[in-house]
Parts: sequence; C-alpha cells; structure tokens
Amino acid sequence: MVTTLYLIRHGETEGGEIRRYKGTIDVPLSEKGLRQMKHVSKYIAELVQNSSTFNSSKQKSNPPCPPLKSSSAPLLQRGVWGDSGGLLSAVYCSDLSRAIKSAEIIAEPHSLDPIVGPALRERNFGIWEGMSFDEIKEKYPYEFDAWASNPLKFSPMGGESTSEVRDRVIQILDRILNDHDGENIVIVSHGGVNRIILCHFLRISLENIFRIEQDYGALNIIEFSDKYPVVKLVNGVING
Repeated sequence: MVTTLYLIRHGETEGGEIRRYKGTIDVPLSEKGLRQMKHVSKYIAELVQNSSTFNSSKQKSNPPCPPLKSSSAPLLQRGVWGDSGGLLSAVYCSDLSRAIKSAEIIAEPHSLDPIVGPALRERNFGIWEGMSFDEIKEKYPYEFDAWASNPLKFSPMGGESTSEVRDRVIQILDRILNDHDGENIVIVSHGGVNRIILCHFLRISLENIFRIEQDYGALNIIEFSDKYPVVKLVNGVING
C-alpha cells in the first residue's frame, strides 16, 4: 500500500507582503491567504477523488490531475499522486492560528476536524521574532549573515536551534506516518518546518534548508511505498 503525504505551508498572513520572521507570533491569514487555501483545498479534493475513481475502476492509465504551477516545472497536467485509495484520512496542523485556519479549509470537504499540535509550529526566532529581514540585517548584520550561511551551526539569539526544531518535528512526523500507513494524510505547517521535513526525506543536510523554497500556500507531495519516500512535488503553487 502507498501512503501519500500532502505537506502544505499555510496561506499568506496579514502583513505577509513584508518578509518578516513571525515565528511563534500568532498572526491570522490575510484575505489572499484564505483564497490560497481554498484553491489548495479544491485541488487536493480533486486529487483524492480522481485517485478513488482510478483505483475503483482499476484502470492502467494515470488518473487525471488538475493543472498547477510549480517551481520545479512550468505546468504539471498528469500524475499518480494520491494513489492510496482516494480518501483523505486525517489533517494535522500546527497550533498557530494561521495553520489551524488553513487546515480547517483543507479538511472541510472531507468532513474532518484538524488534529492540532505544538510540535508542528514554526521555529521560535527569539529576539528576531516580529522583525523584518531588513531590520535584522541592519541591527544584527554578522549574526544574520552567519545564520543565512549555515542555519545548522548558527541560530537566532534566544530562539530554537535547527537541531531542536528537527528533533520535535521528526518525532511527530514518524508517529503520524506510522498511524496512517497506506492512507492519504495532510500536514499543514510552516516554511521552516516544511523545509526540515523535505530535507529529512531527501537526505539533504540541514545546512542547506534555505535552498528549498516554500511559498505561502505551497503544496508538497511525498509518497511512501514500503515506507520508502519519493518526493513527487516541491513548492507547488495552485492557481484558482
């Protein structure tokens, strides 16, 4: 049986047009963020429905996928994503409101309630929380350059280290995957958390987490066959 994980970053937040380390600050989705998540919700619902139809009819061709924009390909029209039976079994999310609201929108068509937990929340950025990139560069130029160059070795002052975030995230991730073997599941989290999860599956050093982009509303798809992960999509952006 194939397990399919839909890993999603929450939608745009209020004030999201300015690059800022929000971290554990609880900020709501913007109107644009709400629209983004509705597009993602519709897309996932179509994926799992197509998969259900495909599996029940036992066709040999790939089930159709609605088009999406991706950072890794200009247009993806077809695929075999969501090949786990066509039903969304669970939606997990961070306990910050921007992730909870995003997860509620994803879960609603499937009559599910999100399972909320602090282990999936964004990194605590310490004294940098709430500051824009430009503000940090101006006030802490050496520290910001060190952090950008090697986020595994350097951490925001007073905040979590990358290793600490990895440890709490991978622990809950392993538990979720073990509980939903052979099922379709969703995790709605944050840019930093998603990058760590993707590095984990791709066996990329955490020194390189900033080489993976995670836009607001980004969709990543990972499939597991005999618990062997294959990353099918990274930073997919759904158009409405």
